[in-house]
Amino acid sequence: MKPVVFVIVFIFYLLINFYVFRHIWIAMPPSNIGRIGLVIFAVIAVTSFFISFLVGDSMPIWFTSALYKIGTAWLFIMLYFFIVLAVKDLFGLTNRLFNFMPADAITRYTRENWVGFGFMVGFIALVMVCGYLKYIWKVRVELPIQIYKTMSDSIPKKPLRIVAISDLHLGYGIGKSEFEGWINTINKENPDIVLIAGDIIDNSVRPLEEGNFAESFGKIKAPLGIYACLGNHEYISGLDKSLAFLKKAGVNVLRDEVAEIDNSFYVVGREDRTKPDRKDLKELVDSLDRSKPILLLDHQPYHLEEAEAYGIDLQISGHTHQGQIWPISLITKKLYEIDHGFLKKGNANIYVSSGIGIWGGKFRIGTQSEYVVIDLK
Repeated sequence: MKPVVFVIVFIFYLLINFYVFRHIWIAMPPSNIGRIGLVIFAVIAVTSFFISFLVGDSMPIWFTSALYKIGTAWLFIMLYFFIVLAVKDLFGLTNRLFNFMPADAITRYTRENWVGFGFMVGFIALVMVCGYLKYIWKVRVELPIQIYKTMSDSIPKKPLRIVAISDLHLGYGIGKSEFEGWINTINKENPDIVLIAGDIIDNSVRPLEEGNFAESFGKIKAPLGIYACLGNHEYISGLDKSLAFLKKAGVNVLRDEVAEIDNSFYVVGREDRTKPDRKDLKELVDSLDRSKPILLLDHQPYHLEEAEAYGIDLQISGHTHQGQIWPISLITKKLYEIDHGFLKKGNANIYVSSGIGIWGGKFRIGTQSEYVVIDLK
């Protein structure tokens, strides 16, 4: 992130926090203990996000992990406090203009009142608990796809079973034990091959190295291997370190490359859009035998018409998280042709995953964490 952009984001973040904590201060009944506690919480919640990102790799992993989880969780909690308080303020402003109810009827429960304060905090806490439970529940997406091509005799005459995942974001937020739970889920599907559409790593390779995540990757049972493309977070976490880790983990990373699997089908992996000079899709597939199935991994789901134009049979993308929480999901819906789910364009079958993992705070509100089981016939 450029310094100027960082400063603007930082100031904007501080202003929203000031707005939220000022309103919470007003809503709380006068209490020295309560307000001292609020100030302490505000300092920890607001600063932990930036401390974990700026100097997290120089601190003990457990401490950075705690700061990361607190800071990123507060980011989403803050958003819902902001929404609730902004609605309240807009309602109050409208009432002043049109005077449809006594002003003290509003302030009675929004200023120095434990009932109003408790209701607001309780409502947001309930939303967040539901969002956390929604994140923990991984949705199994079943996707049978039929294409009119033939695989070689070395592949058994049965559908090719693919487990496709994206946006794992392993690191300070998502640890080894949680990841191994996902591996158990994947292995129960008996996949022939596992495809990962980028963002395996979150923002640092350090916790993966020190936590020996590479050993966990070795527990994935997929006879034809694990193939992945890069996501933008592999660049954020340091490209060279990310690639070294993924190689040690046994993940076949395709960087504008094509792998021919068992002389039967192709897996094409594109560089992430983070790299501006990545190869064109046409250049990657021009020399391929079009009688064989062509599977594409492309982290960010832009220009989906290219999959149809260049003979892609199945494209797997991620990146969007489907916004992760409402109302951000409304933004991703506008930004992408499709921000989640299945899309058919000509003979191209395209699936944009909302991700098995998550960035930051572990909340899914109006979206889902998922893994995709594809039977390619």
